[in-house]
Amino acid sequence: MISDPTPHTAARAQRTASVARTSGATIPARRSLLRAALAGTTALGAGLAMGAEPAAAAPAAAARKRPANAEEALRELEAGNRRWRTFRERHPDESPAVRQTLTTSQHPFALVLGCIDSRVPPELVFDQGLGDLMTIRSAGQVLDEAVLGSLAYGVLELQIPLLVVLGHQSCGAVKATVEADESGKKLPNHIQYLADQISPAIDRAKEGAARIDATIDANIRSVRARLAADPDLAAKVKTGELAIVGARYELTTQRVHGIS
Repeated sequence: MISDPTPHTAARAQRTASVARTSGATIPARRSLLRAALAGTTALGAGLAMGAEPAAAAPAAAARKRPANAEEALRELEAGNRRWRTFRERHPDESPAVRQTLTTSQHPFALVLGCIDSRVPPELVFDQGLGDLMTIRSAGQVLDEAVLGSLAYGVLELQIPLLVVLGHQSCGAVKATVEADESGKKLPNHIQYLADQISPAIDRAKEGAARIDATIDANIRSVRARLAADPDLAAKVKTGELAIVGARYELTTQRVHGIS
């Protein structure tokens, strides 16, 4: 999905230096800032924050061109992930003008079915903002009626052209499934439901950590295949109105890449 795996070390150093400078602030300075805030002299009400662009820049953000099809949507996600992993995030579509526009309608350009893992929030790893993505998250991307209904709503009602099944490195749900399968131990009731859904994807040709890692990829493929076989979604794929792709996020590099 994206080829460049290397984070931008210079940007990382700049952030580290910035944090160091901030940590050296004196207590009186903090109190002064607090007094100013309580006095209403911070410009929060005017849509300003420290380091943010003024409200006058909002119209330009509101005019951001949105992807019109799956190919454009995929390119935008690739570009956003590249910004994320090189520490050049734009945090788009968060301006006052965009927020006001979104009170009356929404037009997300991609659906992301991801894991609940706290380290993999789709809006951040793809550097997208309000109204850009519709995200559904379940442990191990497990499908049930609520998840399927949510995905169908995005595709059928909002006409979203791209659905991404996003797994990730070191998935806890997959690891628990593999370990329970090997030990024969029963998991707590609701967690066992997740394991039952993931276990058909276990790659028994591998051992140890390699089995877990391979099962993560196999599970992504399995979920994608199930979605592609859903009659409503399949009809959209057939007409070219929808693309369903599998992808994986690497915690070590912050890179998203395709899983075929």
